[in-house]
Amino acid sequence: MDSQDAPLSPGLYLVATPIGNLGDITLRALEVLRHVDRIACEDTRQTQKLLNHFQITTPTISCHEHNEGHRAGELIAALKSGGRIAVVSDAGMPGISDPSGWLVAEAIAAGVPVVPIPGANAALSALVASGLPAGEFHFIGFLPEKTGARRTRLEQLAAQPRQTPLTLVFYEAPHRIVDTLADLESVWGPDLRVVIARELTKMHEEFLRGTVAEVRRDLAARDRIRGEFTLLLEAPAHAAGVSSPDPGTSESVAAKIARLQSESGIDEKEALKRLARELGQSKSEIYRELQRTRARRS
Repeated sequence: MDSQDAPLSPGLYLVATPIGNLGDITLRALEVLRHVDRIACEDTRQTQKLLNHFQITTPTISCHEHNEGHRAGELIAALKSGGRIAVVSDAGMPGISDPSGWLVAEAIAAGVPVVPIPGANAALSALVASGLPAGEFHFIGFLPEKTGARRTRLEQLAAQPRQTPLTLVFYEAPHRIVDTLADLESVWGPDLRVVIARELTKMHEEFLRGTVAEVRRDLAARDRIRGEFTLLLEAPAHAAGVSSPDPGTSESVAAKIARLQSESGIDEKEALKRLARELGQSKSEIYRELQRTRARRS
């Protein structure tokens, strides 16, 4: 829209909403939300708080990962009839680790205009303030919840050849962040450079910068871990055909266990237990990593 007086054209509007600080809403986003016919929300209750704050009375309708396929038909029919519909997620840009991708694809296939309304995004906000290389980056989103699948995904990322260091960006839940950092340390080594952005744009916004070992110890020592996390790491360069750093880089899992045995005079079983506690992982996961390391070297 070029002015507040111009009518809003028919189409699907992808509207970014604040990720914490309500002051980050844009004037354009407010105008669109006021003048569309309906607002499709990831969670109508969450969006209603935003609308109430800005005294917006536009009707809302739910459109989330569990009903998007069903809801898309209804919304596309309205759009093809000249409707104006906004899509919002609970926070940030819709479609980035949030629902709406299916609806956007259906709208494009139906010849409906799709209009992005830019605004706050946790990944980009964290990236520009991280101090890590931002010229080229890879947004991953959420890693798998299960430990084995998460470790496999990280090993795949570590194995990808790259000529220069590359910043990888993840989202992570507070109850998994320490485990994920332990996985990063196991796959890339304790000296991996990482940044954690917590509660971006909110009162308790915090950045933790350092090696993965340092950041993991900092978080693990806290009584409670709360907030929304964006995790960034600087994946080191390595050529095609060259293996990524062995788990531990400067010290592999096997080397750590050998060191523990040597320093403490304990057997391998007890060393596995101690290392599992140190890394915040289960003993079975450490054992599997030890077996993978030995298999690679055999």
